[in-house]
Amino acid sequence: MRLRHLLPAVVVGALALQGCAAVIIAGAAGTAAAIDDRRTIGSQIDDNAIEIKAVGRLRERKDIWDHSRISISSVNGTLLLVGQTPTAHLRSEIAKTVSGITSVKTVHNQIKIGTPIGLSTQTNDAWITTKVKADLIGDKSVNGNQVKVVTENSEVYLLGLVTQAEAARATEIARNVTGVKQVVRVFEYTTK
Repeated sequence: MRLRHLLPAVVVGALALQGCAAVIIAGAAGTAAAIDDRRTIGSQIDDNAIEIKAVGRLRERKDIWDHSRISISSVNGTLLLVGQTPTAHLRSEIAKTVSGITSVKTVHNQIKIGTPIGLSTQTNDAWITTKVKADLIGDKSVNGNQVKVVTENSEVYLLGLVTQAEAARATEIARNVTGVKQVVRVFEYTTK
């Protein structure tokens, strides 16, 4: 009788430990990527803060948030905005709303005027991002951890602190991924 009650507890415990292992592995991978990043740890923290603040500011603007689809990425103070909004006025307001955030050096407003894309397009974009990122990581001439990949409506945006040669190779890799309509560079260049 006791064994019957003990078995579910053992199964739940084993499943919980598997979850812990996944968290540890994901944490280790994230730490390795952070160490391999050319940005300083402070800059990485600033970029995360920029993204959080930008989302917060835009959510406060119901006129923007309720009618737009916006994706925000920051690398070394370069803020990329992609998505859709119904009017040119809202597009301009989106950029104004986030441009005053501390540590933002440049805002690349790539928001398109139009209806927000649907779930199937978003899913395809995620798949394209995965393929581009995998190809970057698999290529020995580019450090895939140096390049952030954002895909919006089959357009691939490449961000990062890279050399000219890495930028050229990353662009070539992205252009050759099936489904990519266009590649847009949003790089900051370094000599090392």
